Order: sequence, then structure tokens, then C-alpha cells
Amino acid sequence: MSQYLTTQLSVFFPCYNEEKNLLSTFNKALPIIKKIAQKWEVIIVDDGSKDKTSQVAKSIQKQYPQQVKIVTHNPNRGYGAAFKSGFYTAQYQWITFTDADGQFDFNDIYQLFATQKKTKADMVIGYYLGRKVPFYRIWGSKVWQFVVWLLFGLKVKDIDCGFKLVNKKVIDTIPRLESERGPFISSEFLIKSKMAGFKIVETGVHHFSRLEGEATGAKLNVILSGLKDLIRLRFKIKPKN
Repeated sequence: MSQYLTTQLSVFFPCYNEEKNLLSTFNKALPIIKKIAQKWEVIIVDDGSKDKTSQVAKSIQKQYPQQVKIVTHNPNRGYGAAFKSGFYTAQYQWITFTDADGQFDFNDIYQLFATQKKTKADMVIGYYLGRKVPFYRIWGSKVWQFVVWLLFGLKVKDIDCGFKLVNKKVIDTIPRLESERGPFISSEFLIKSKMAGFKIVETGVHHFSRLEGEATGAKLNVILSGLKDLIRLRFKIKPKN
């Protein structure tokens, strides 16, 4: 019996100004990736970073030229764009991603796969086991989730958790994702996946405080962009409750 949890795995890391975190995040994930996947690739999405993220990414690729891909946005386009680039570049049957800021424990991938095997889900999404961010971001997320539930009937414990395991058939089947700048991309992804009839289940993942760098998801322009995307999608589709 194979020791691997999957034959094929694509992993992507969205990055924006993560020069101090990217290498550590990659090095912690790599031994686990090698253990669980027979064939694997890592996609580093550099979303127009202004620091040395691109140099760090290239140094990683130099060590693993066959398995590591770099997608570069110039200029910065937003988390949604990085999310899409990661998914649409991935070539293998199972796709997972975490933020490149080092706030997740990649060992939780074992729990994601165990949940998938048990439930036969098409997608396993994480929810935070104690989210290490300021309280206003936690309450902001709760308000956002309520609005998404109200408009689209999507009810999950955490829409925006940046650790998910997805079968490639989901991204190949649903209508192409559109959100770019704002935080709506994860909501759009889950809404379209649910409407397409894919099975989504949840499991808890650990979360740690950011050690380096600055989060950008709570900036006003990002929030407003997300609201605009939400309203646009609501007028385009009719949700099934």
C-alpha cells in the first residue's frame, strides 16, 4: 500500500511583500508535501510585491526547477487575482493553498485529507481554531458572512480561512472567477461551487500570529472593492437556498 495520501498535489502560496515569511513557509511545508504526494508542484504567486519576495521565490525555484513555478503580477492586482492565478495554474488532481505569511500549520493538511476521505467531499475548507488577528477583523468577518448568507444562502463557519483542499474538477467546472482586488474571492468561489452541486465540508485548522510583514485585507479600499463584487454577483446569479 502506498504511503502517500494522494498521487498528485498542487500547492500554491499567494504572496504580497512576504520576503521575510515566504522561505520559512515553504521550508516548513516541503517535507510534508513530499510525504503525502507522489507527484507535486508548488506555485508561488507574487502579486506585485515591492520588497524582495521575487528574489526569494527565484532562489526557491532554483533548488526545485521541475516542481516550483512562479507567477508574477505586475503591478499588484489584489488577493483575488493571486487566488485565481494559483488555481488556474495548478495542474494536479488536488489543490491546496495557504497564505504565505506563516500563520498556518501545514501539518493540518493531514486533517484536511482525512476529512475528505471520510466524507468524499469535493472541497474541504478550514475554519480557524482561534484566529490570531485583531478583534475588529474577526467581527468584520462575521458581519461579512452574515451578509453572504443573507444574499446567497451560503452558511459556513469561516468563508475566508486561507487553508483549503479542493478537487481540480471544481475549478474546472464552475464559472470563471472574477473578483480581483477585494476579499470577495473566497465567497465567490464557495457560492459558485455550492451552486454547481459540489460537496463542501469543514474542519478546524490552527492559526498563529503574524511574525513579520503587514496584512492588507482590512484596508478600506479592499473592503469597498469586496462589497462592490458582492453586489455585482448578486445581480448576476440567482442563489439556490
